[in-house]
Amino acid sequence: MKTLTLIFISFCSTFYFQTKNNAPQEYSEIINFKKIEIDTTYVFRGLSVIDDSVAWVSGKNGIVGKSTNGGKLWKFKRVKGFEKLDFRSLYAFNSHEAIIANAGSPAHILRTHDGGENWEIMYTNKDSSAFFDGIDFWNDQQGIIYGDPIKGKLLLVQTKDGGKTWKELSGKNCPEMASGEGSFAASGTGIRCYGKDKVMICTGGKVSRLLVSKNKGINWDILTPPIIQGETTTGISSFSFRNDLEGIIVGGDFLKDKQKEKSIFYTKDGGKTWKEPLNSTGGERCCVEYISKNLILCTGKSGMDCSASGGIKWSPIKDQKNFYVVRKARKGKLIIATGYKRLSILTVLLP
Repeated sequence: MKTLTLIFISFCSTFYFQTKNNAPQEYSEIINFKKIEIDTTYVFRGLSVIDDSVAWVSGKNGIVGKSTNGGKLWKFKRVKGFEKLDFRSLYAFNSHEAIIANAGSPAHILRTHDGGENWEIMYTNKDSSAFFDGIDFWNDQQGIIYGDPIKGKLLLVQTKDGGKTWKELSGKNCPEMASGEGSFAASGTGIRCYGKDKVMICTGGKVSRLLVSKNKGINWDILTPPIIQGETTTGISSFSFRNDLEGIIVGGDFLKDKQKEKSIFYTKDGGKTWKEPLNSTGGERCCVEYISKNLILCTGKSGMDCSASGGIKWSPIKDQKNFYVVRKARKGKLIIATGYKRLSILTVLLP
């Protein structure tokens, strides 16, 4: 395992926002980017930030990386025997234990218990349509992975023992997909577990929806945001909810990554109604993340954007392209963004 020396370069951008009621008072956010020098072949879409010390990344060519000191030092290693796979789905429990899953068939779920030195196959699906899109956990034992539909049904597999064993949900518990409806393994944030039992999943393609289960996947409700859809490259790529009522969805057309039309919506009533922001993001976005009550970041190939108004208004962050995913620590303030040959630590100075 090679340890890379990190060179930090700081970028500082300042954004000014008016308050929600358009009062003249300015709202200011300062976001600092600390760039980490990495191998230029690395492309990451998997990211799991546990706390202010431990974070993991994963991606193309079987690469997995880990930091145990808040991103100041990273170790990268290719998973032996899986050097050609793209591990877009990642969930880490601590500095020793983590789960990764690849995009593509055969679809594998691997687990490490020794900090990434060795990985063990825990599940394999050899169906030609198998393709994992994301993973999340309710707690250290109960988790769920979803993937593209097989025979018209969403692929769902669950664990109750921290990822040591996995079981496919039966057909009656797997939502039926429309023709041309699938999902995007764009950032691993197309699935999120909330509270003790709730899970949400976004789909995309010719049909794009939000699937909501309040009992760990036994029953499902359907939300239909008015995001752009109709082509295999359109739809929701990511979402984030601050609570049961307030949430954001982002997406667009990943072949037209600068197209803004119907690419982002927010809700204040749990998805019953959706509104477009007063001004949109810079185009297609594949990840969105709440940083604080009103501060939200979203990112994609063509750029990164910031909202300090709960998603009502957005401002571009200059010169921050090719980040595919941005995540805040589950327990802490550490924020990391990564993507196409990029890995950075973000520091947000709240007023």
